[in-house]
Formats: sequence, C-alpha cells, structure tokens
Amino acid sequence: MTATRILGKLIGPALLLPTVLPVVVAVAIPGAFTGGGTRRWGRGRVEDLREEARRAQGEAAEAFYELELAQRGMQLSLETIRAVDDGPRARKAFADHGALAERIDRTNHQYIALMDSHDVESADLDAGTATRARHDFVRMRDELTRTREDLERFAGSLTPLVEAAEKELARVAPAVERAKRSLLEATRALDAVRQAGLDAGDSAADLAALGPELRLLNEGAARHGVQPTLTRAEEVARRAGAIAERMAELPRRAEELGRRLTSLRTRAEAITTRAGQVGPTLSELRRRFSAACWQDLQRVPDEAAEAVAGARRTLDGVERARREQRWDDASNGITEAQALLARTDELVSTAGDRLRRLNEVSFDPSKEIERTRFAVRDAQRLAMVGRAVPEPRHAERLDGAVERLDTAVAALERGGRNPDYWRFLMETKAVRDIAGAVVEDIRGGGR
Repeated sequence: MTATRILGKLIGPALLLPTVLPVVVAVAIPGAFTGGGTRRWGRGRVEDLREEARRAQGEAAEAFYELELAQRGMQLSLETIRAVDDGPRARKAFADHGALAERIDRTNHQYIALMDSHDVESADLDAGTATRARHDFVRMRDELTRTREDLERFAGSLTPLVEAAEKELARVAPAVERAKRSLLEATRALDAVRQAGLDAGDSAADLAALGPELRLLNEGAARHGVQPTLTRAEEVARRAGAIAERMAELPRRAEELGRRLTSLRTRAEAITTRAGQVGPTLSELRRRFSAACWQDLQRVPDEAAEAVAGARRTLDGVERARREQRWDDASNGITEAQALLARTDELVSTAGDRLRRLNEVSFDPSKEIERTRFAVRDAQRLAMVGRAVPEPRHAERLDGAVERLDTAVAALERGGRNPDYWRFLMETKAVRDIAGAVVEDIRGGGR
C-alpha cells in the first residue's frame, strides 16, 4: 500500500488536496521507508494503547490485591476484639466496619465485572476499546486505592481496642498450656496406677469427662471468648491436678498401709509374747503380797488376750480393705487396731509395773517416804517466801498432807509381815499430788 493510500485511510480522501500532497508525501515517505521492518504508524499506535490498557489492568489488579490484604488484616483485628470485648466501643467499631464492608464489597464486584468486560489480551482489541479499557482500569485502580486507604485509616482508629484485646488474649495461651500440661500429668499418673495393679476406675472416668472441655479449649478464645476460655482452662487445670494428686497418692497410700500392717502385726506378736508373762507375774504377786495388792489385776490376762485377738481380727479386715482399695475403711481399721494394741500393752505393763513398785517399797519403804516428805517440804518453803506466816488455805492443805503421810507410814508399820504396800503407795502419791497442787497455785499467783 502506498503512502497516499495510508493517509487516505487515516484522514479521509476529502483532505487530500493537490496543493498539500507534496508536503504530506514528503512527511510520510521518511516514516514509511526508513530502514526495513519499521512498523507502520497506525498499527504501532494500537499496540501502544493495548499495552497501556494491560498496564492499567495490572495496576488495578495490584490495588485489588492490596485491598484484599488490608481486608484480611481488618478481619483479624475485628476477630481479636470480638473475642475479648463486647462493650459500646467494640459494638460501634463493628457497626462502622459493616458500612465500610458494604462499600468494599461493591468495589470488589465492580472490579470483577470490569475484568469480565475487558479482554486486553484479545488480538481484535481496537484503539477505541483499548482506550476505554485503560480509562476504566485507571478509574478502578484509583477507587480501589481510596477504599484501601479508608480501610487502613479505620484500622488505625481501632489500634487501642486491638492492643487491649491482644493483651487479654496473651493470657489465654499460658492458661490453656497449663490446663493441657495438667491433663498430661493426670494421664501419666493414671497409667502409673494401672501399671501398679491398682484400680482407678473413678479417676479414669473423671479424667475422661475432661475430654469435651479440652476440645472447647482447642477451639480457642476467638470462638468462645477470652474470659470463658480462661475460666475453662483454670477449671480443667484444677480438676486434672486433683486427679493427678489422687492418682499419685494411691501407690503411696497402698505402700503406707502395707508398711503399717506389717508393723502392727509385728507389734501384736510382741505383745502376745509379753502377755504370756502376765500369768507368772500375777502368781508372784499372789505369793508375796496381800490380796489388796493384786486383786484388781485378776482379769488382766483375759483382757489382754481379748484385746490382742480383736486387734488381729481388725488387721485382717484392714488387709481385705487394702486389697479392695477401700482406703477409708483400711485407715479406720488401722486406727482401731492401734488402739486395741495400745490397750493390750497397757494391761500387760500394769502387772509388771505393779510387781516392780511393790518390790521396791517392800525392800526399802524409806525411799518412798523421803521422796514424799521432800515434796511437802518444798511446797512449805515456797508458801513462806516473802511471808511471816503462810497463807491459811495453803497451810491447811499442807498440814493435811503431812498428817495423811504420817497416817500411811503408821499403817505400813502396823501391817506386819504382809502390809498393804499398794495402799501405802497410793497414799504417798496422793500426798505428793496435794503438794504439787499447792506449788502450782502459788506460782500461778494464788497467794
């Protein structure tokens, strides 16, 4: 095609006047014939317009992507606030965002519709369509940019709410972690109890009941709220901790009961052996001392045997309760067996102690007499401290104690070969108790 025909297509045949043709040709020829392969002017202009349209489309796409990122960040901020705060400021923020979200949705729909309406990659795209596409995409880019900037300003206004919410949320993770750690410790304690052959059915059921609570914790504060999540985490940690403690206590309790059972059985054997000596002790008391000295001990052998037998039966019951893990019953049985054995020990000791004390006083009663007189004299000296005469009530009691001691000594001397040594010992003890009561009264301020 000649240069004249090209210009004819561009500016129309009516303008091709003979007077200007040489000039136009002179201008057109250099552009048409300078170097081989140079594009013709009309086709190059369309390509430039297409390129500008594609560039504008890319800029609009980038603006759309940036708005999308800003919107995602905004959603995270709102979810953070929603998880913590439902006060007036938060509700206003949600309402304001609702209006802004509607604008964003409209803008996004406009962008998508625009993308569908312009195919800037089409080979048939003409100059006019490319120009309109570029114009539309530039306008869309600017609208997307303005919308993003408005969204970012709105996000900035929420900063105090977001920071406060994040501070609250920071408490959630450690609390949930503590709850999970407590559950893990309880599970391990339960496994240890089962490995030890102990039954932990109730605790296992309690631990299983915490499963739904753990699921709710895993769903997070964003779904269930910060305070409910914190409360749930604390409750799970408390209940799991109690289960773990109970589980850890079971082996210790079983071991302790086993140890105490062994100890009490050994003690029962030892007391049984000692109880066998009560009979010979009573025989010696009968042979050497008057009936008044031993008559109250006649039932000691039978009572000791009954107490030991009762303790053995109780310990057998403790063993059964231990095997069946009736811990309270086992502990109560241990206490009962201890009381029975203590009673038996006391009974067995009574006969031997009686014989020892009677032997001592029968061999030399003067030691008992002097011990008692010393107690009375000590009380008398204290009653005279700082006084010319003692307090009448103190003097009366101490004089009565001296008289009572003299009477007991006289009775002992009149007793002949088998005096009532036991009564004499009871009287001297009573005299010492009187002296001690006077001393206590004086020292307590009862002058």
